[in-house]
Amino acid sequence: MRTPTPSVFIRGLGAYKPSRRLTNEDLSKIVETNDEWIRTRSGISERRVAAPDETPDVLGAKAAAAAIENARISPQDIDLIIVATISNDTPVPSCACRIQTAVGLRPGIPAFDIVAACSGFIYLLQIANHMLRAGDYRNALIIAAERLTGVTDWTDRSTCVLFGDGAGAAVVSRCDVPYVGILGNVLGADGAKGDLLSVKPRDVPAPPPPPGLTVGANIVRMTGKEVFKNAVRVMSQACRGVLEKCGATAGDVSLIIPHQANMRIIDAIAGELEQPLEKFKINLDRFGNTSAASIPLALEEAWTEGRIRPGDLVLLVAFGGGFTWGATLIRWWQPEDAANVAQ
Repeated sequence: MRTPTPSVFIRGLGAYKPSRRLTNEDLSKIVETNDEWIRTRSGISERRVAAPDETPDVLGAKAAAAAIENARISPQDIDLIIVATISNDTPVPSCACRIQTAVGLRPGIPAFDIVAACSGFIYLLQIANHMLRAGDYRNALIIAAERLTGVTDWTDRSTCVLFGDGAGAAVVSRCDVPYVGILGNVLGADGAKGDLLSVKPRDVPAPPPPPGLTVGANIVRMTGKEVFKNAVRVMSQACRGVLEKCGATAGDVSLIIPHQANMRIIDAIAGELEQPLEKFKINLDRFGNTSAASIPLALEEAWTEGRIRPGDLVLLVAFGGGFTWGATLIRWWQPEDAANVAQ
């Protein structure tokens, strides 16, 4: 299995899930739908909703602080911060710059956002992987933070039942141990199909929001059937591509963490890879689709539950608006000796 040194590994994980739960029954009072209709079409039972003051940078800062603590390092040890989001309230200052200040990171370190929709965390891993391997940085903080309820059309039952809020973060570090951490990445995009899943300005003025929810100037627009077909195709291809790149097979993988978009998509990918559904980490029933945040939220939960052990191969795969997609293969490793970690 090919992995050049130095290696880049996930040193710490953090997550933040807003406390408010929006159930399918709650949604049935907002739009014409019901619990059975939502669950049979998506697998979702509830999702989290951010409080009015929980903007993406606030969500991301809470996840980031948890990841730094979990990594057992100081905020001063972070020398690069990158954030993936499609729901930041302001383009400037970036979400990354706001989190840099909120978490107490050193002034002067690079901080920037990327926009890759639901594939955002996979893109973050690839960017951090290369920047750390180049030798200019030691510890990167990568964060995916989304407040999708702020870009949800509450009059469209085909989309408003899908989305939730949350944030996940990881400290990614360089080490001198070979064949551990990020073994390989595959990324892709197809802008020609971008209008099939997008966030665009409203065509008409926004109606008053349902109680306790928000409406924004932009809303998610999706052509469901076409998104489904493309998601299954390119996610399966991305999985095969990164496995071939790393000299591994799907059977070698201990845990698969897909983007948590729709249970039907996950079922289809399991069939394409000929892997049992039990090998997949699934939490969309409780959190819905949180775009870029879905994979780090599921990864942190799987690690906390003990589903990931040292030496396990973990496969991450996502598909998102734009269109974007990507897959990452990780040999899970945590340093037993701090001397192994580049300082």
